[in-house]
Amino acid sequence: MESFDLTVLGSGPGGYVAAIRASQLGMRTAVVERDRLGGVCLNWGCIPTKALLKLAEEHEVLKDAASRGFVVSEVGVDWGKLIRRSREAAEKLSRGVSALMKKNKVSVVSGSGRFLTPNRLSVRGAGGKTTEISTKHMVIATGARAASIPGAEIDGKRVISYREAMVLPERPRSLTVIGAGAIGLEFAYFYSAFGAEVTIVEYLDRILPSGDDEVCAALARAFKRRGMKVHTSSRVESVTATATGTRTAFVKDGKAEAVDSEVTLVAVGVKANVEDLGLEGIGVALERGAIRVDDHLRTSVGSVYAIGDVCGPPALAHVASAEGIHAVEHIAGKAPEPIDYSCIPACIYCHPQVAQVGLTEREAREAGRDVLVGRFPFSANGKSVAVGDGEGFVKIVGDARHGEILGAHIVGSEATELIGEVALAKAAELTVHDIHRAVHAHPTLSEALMEACADWAGEAIGI
Repeated sequence: MESFDLTVLGSGPGGYVAAIRASQLGMRTAVVERDRLGGVCLNWGCIPTKALLKLAEEHEVLKDAASRGFVVSEVGVDWGKLIRRSREAAEKLSRGVSALMKKNKVSVVSGSGRFLTPNRLSVRGAGGKTTEISTKHMVIATGARAASIPGAEIDGKRVISYREAMVLPERPRSLTVIGAGAIGLEFAYFYSAFGAEVTIVEYLDRILPSGDDEVCAALARAFKRRGMKVHTSSRVESVTATATGTRTAFVKDGKAEAVDSEVTLVAVGVKANVEDLGLEGIGVALERGAIRVDDHLRTSVGSVYAIGDVCGPPALAHVASAEGIHAVEHIAGKAPEPIDYSCIPACIYCHPQVAQVGLTEREAREAGRDVLVGRFPFSANGKSVAVGDGEGFVKIVGDARHGEILGAHIVGSEATELIGEVALAKAAELTVHDIHRAVHAHPTLSEALMEACADWAGEAIGI
């Protein structure tokens, strides 16, 4: 039996980051992984999907080449090569994680881990061979998997999850997406960009239900202009096989409707991977199907911590990484401050991109805050006009009295890159005035942030 100071169960963006930080702090560390290093995010989520989405953007630019002054013959698509490109990106980074494990002297144990006691783990590897690990502390980072809904069971062929959506052998001519959160919207955009007839069915009253009202409305308009059909306030009753694909039946405004497509993607969220870990045997408490943790990511068992999607929302890779570092530093006695989740950005990489941090305007008002809002359209931003992409806007939500940054919401080109400035400002307790008064380079998209803050103060120059 090998002994470690810390063992991490799962090697996703939470697990491998936690392991590296533990090694930096002098702990003898192991990672237990049943599949590929890097977890779902690197192999089947964040990284390969962004490769696909970038290819979708490039395809749209090529199709619109004539308006930009280029003479291009008909644009063809080698679908197999396109999919391989995304897989190559994932494989390259997975090898990178393996190299990082070696560099930081982290032991990698291949197999499925199960608790015997809070400090002993049984790992079942290939061929059924079982080994045991003794550990002083444990970090559970087993992530989550695609959830489904009654009547829409995923079969991996016609009714698919995000995992199958990344490697479809052929381009579908039509696609129905159930769920209009980040995963659903990204794949809806991707397949629409490559010519699929896309229909989105969302249970709540708008797409991107967690977003700011104005951003949600702008994104819905953009998707409809692209030819997508969007059904909100629609409850899916069933997805059934047809001779040519699937039929998704739903109820909208009390009326039964249905849409036929070659493939239906179920994108209704994720479910924490808590099964078959032996958690009940050691007394780790669950809450709403996820592991319950305190402000320092400690479970109900003192030596066992949990991070990332297995703890429930927000299901974001960068949250898992931050939690991994925090948990390990707490184990090491560093007394880190609890993570401020109000300063964590959330991003969607469709086109136009969407990014947000902090409260929406509605949430701020419902919380009783005295709110002022500043806005600036990309259509009035010099860089946006120069590159020919003026869609969208920046919206700043600030406290009317003191200028505290309550939230920021961006829809438009490179929104996911721009949001970092506001996240940093909010975390550093800067104000709307501070962003407004900071001189931003011209011409850059970041000037739209500055101008939105200037608008908040009633001093916008460009509008």
